[in-house]
Amino acid sequence: MKDENCIFCKLANGEIPTATLYEDEDFRVILDASPASKGHALILPKQHYADLYELDDEIAAKALVLAKKMITKLTPILGCDGYNVVQNNKEAAGQTVFHFHMHLIPRYKDDQVGLGWKMGTLDEKEKEEILKKVGEE
Repeated sequence: MKDENCIFCKLANGEIPTATLYEDEDFRVILDASPASKGHALILPKQHYADLYELDDEIAAKALVLAKKMITKLTPILGCDGYNVVQNNKEAAGQTVFHFHMHLIPRYKDDQVGLGWKMGTLDEKEKEEILKKVGEE
């Protein structure tokens, strides 16, 4: 199913021109119009899923395999030193377009791309609480 009001549905299905790196029956991979670094790409499913919570399991599996395929192909082309594969879910996690997508962000030594976070510590009480609740399901 597609959402007629979704910009990423339109990009994924070729209704809006893109710099397409790859396409198959389920996905389109495009260069990001607002890249974090040279070669930043997006994996877009052609069907509409708001986020990972809604994503079909088969499409989720294919997306990760496609991410591996794309970064393996693009690394020597771009001459990058590594990759971040980023996928945000819900506004609190930084999602701004509510169509599932994966960012493939090439990393270059000393590139200053800001994807970090401040490391915390795993609190023993919180750890036990989470483990108990997960075990109950």
